[in-house]
Amino acid sequence: MTAQLPSRHFVPEAEQAETLARMQSWPRLRLFPASEQEARLLAFGAYHPLDGFMDAAQYRAVRDTARLPDGHLFPLPVVLPVPEAQGRALVRAAKVALWGAGGFRAILEPRELFWRDLRAEAQAVYGTADSAHPGVARLYQESPWCLAGRVIGVAVGTLPFPEPADPAQVRQALAERGWRTVAAFQTRNPPHRAHEYLHKVALEWVDGLLIHPLVGLTKDDDLPAAARLAAYRTALAHYYPAGRVLLAVFPAPMRYAGPREAGFHALVRRNYGATHIIIGRDHAGAGGFYPPDAAREWIVAHRDELGITPICFEAVGYCRRCQAMASQRTCPHGPEHWLLLSGTDLRHRLARGEPIPAEIMRPEVVESLRQALADATDTLSAPDA
Repeated sequence: MTAQLPSRHFVPEAEQAETLARMQSWPRLRLFPASEQEARLLAFGAYHPLDGFMDAAQYRAVRDTARLPDGHLFPLPVVLPVPEAQGRALVRAAKVALWGAGGFRAILEPRELFWRDLRAEAQAVYGTADSAHPGVARLYQESPWCLAGRVIGVAVGTLPFPEPADPAQVRQALAERGWRTVAAFQTRNPPHRAHEYLHKVALEWVDGLLIHPLVGLTKDDDLPAAARLAAYRTALAHYYPAGRVLLAVFPAPMRYAGPREAGFHALVRRNYGATHIIIGRDHAGAGGFYPPDAAREWIVAHRDELGITPICFEAVGYCRRCQAMASQRTCPHGPEHWLLLSGTDLRHRLARGEPIPAEIMRPEVVESLRQALADATDTLSAPDA
């Protein structure tokens, strides 16, 4: 594993306006949301050592071995799906202008067009070819043709969050705080008391905590990223030590790939400057497709190559007998004494305006979630100006 720090792949600021003007005459590819998110992160250097969308050799090596051809651990394919006819035209170009809906602009230097077997990819990466799996279902909607090439960012575009998303910004913020050890926490859910327990146990061992919500494409029934971030801001303001937590965002699509995605999350958080990563039960899982311990076992088996130390936890919940948050390692009481709330149950309670126990989620956090969801509904239902 290389010790080299990831670098940004962007046109120098002084040359960006001229480059954008020249790009108007180039062949253009308008990116779908997931591809736009991946391209931005490639330009940021978040997916180091990748500098662009994978070619056929890289893709097949990662699909079959979770490694790049040079042996580097890299658990998930990062590819640019395109319609075949469009791909055959673009691969002949010297440079392609990548256009994102959010104002992101980048250059692709095409290297290759290749075909992939979507079903074989699903089985290898997700461990199932069943379209009931949300990541597999999304994969089957993509083109099997992929355009490979280096990505060079020109304009970052607009992200609807004030928190830093660029690994260079996050690493700088960590350095300014003087933190030598940093535990990262990946999440696509709002903060509940079990999360708070994991965070605070980790803070007993490291200098700082990087809470790093994924704010890219998720399942339709996941809570909106804006609501989740509002909830985290509230939780940090009321229940976390000032100066020991940094909230940043990870603008990537969620794949729900279980063990492989857990490894991917670890590698990426290393690129953001974390030295540790919190891994709970069923990390990056969905719908019971993976055993609860599968992600932790994958992480522990590859820990020497990841370049980041895992902090692994058992299931955590509120025990009525202990009158405290506890894990299976610290609580002697049976599951009949535990108070748990699934993500599905939480969403249903929020939608119906039903109470959420304070033992599960802080009241201020619940209120911020309800308000953020109401604001989102009002925005969507407002008439056009």
